[in-house]
Amino acid sequence: MRVPNSVVLPVGTHTDCCQEADVEEKRCDIMSKIAAMLEERKSNLSHFIDNLEGSEESEFYVDQWERLKEMENRTLTILNLVPVNCTDCRDIKKLEAVILEHARNEELFPEVVRVLPPVYRQVEAAIVDVAQSEEMADHGMMDLQYLLSKLSHREHLTNLGRELLQDILRYLHRIGLVIWYEEIKHLENTVFLQPTFLITMFKLLVRYRLVQQLESIS
Repeated sequence: MRVPNSVVLPVGTHTDCCQEADVEEKRCDIMSKIAAMLEERKSNLSHFIDNLEGSEESEFYVDQWERLKEMENRTLTILNLVPVNCTDCRDIKKLEAVILEHARNEELFPEVVRVLPPVYRQVEAAIVDVAQSEEMADHGMMDLQYLLSKLSHREHLTNLGRELLQDILRYLHRIGLVIWYEEIKHLENTVFLQPTFLITMFKLLVRYRLVQQLESIS
């Protein structure tokens, strides 16, 4: 909701735990709840904006008003939910096909046909090489400045600057090759070259039926 012009593809898992007739009913129910949530968000934003505009000291809330107006003007596209059985490889392939179909839709992603400068590909290939090197720790975490130093020692990347690297990292973060939380102060100087490590960590912390699993431990 905070990302400008974002596109969201809801995915409903664990269809193997449902009766086949229930899947479509649950899909419709989830989509209707999403629609209601978006409508409530729109209503809340309008309410907050009206309150600020009607305040006797509205000049003190200009920054907050501008942020709310910016959020109000952002579009959020919700695609149809895709139900999948994660234990069935055919369903995973189906989900993959749906994602690729949407990703190639120029109406949803106008920049999908944008031609990247050659240096983007060069840095991408170099980062993959660094991530796969024997000296790379399993967690794949690397200091941003150290990464820049490693890359700039390569023959074709000697002129690579920090600002250009940050632009390229934003792109690589969007496509999922690396993870870089530049908006989080404590993580802005750390690049995760192995996103799968973070996924593994999240799986340990956020788990299906976690409460029941913990309660089963004597």
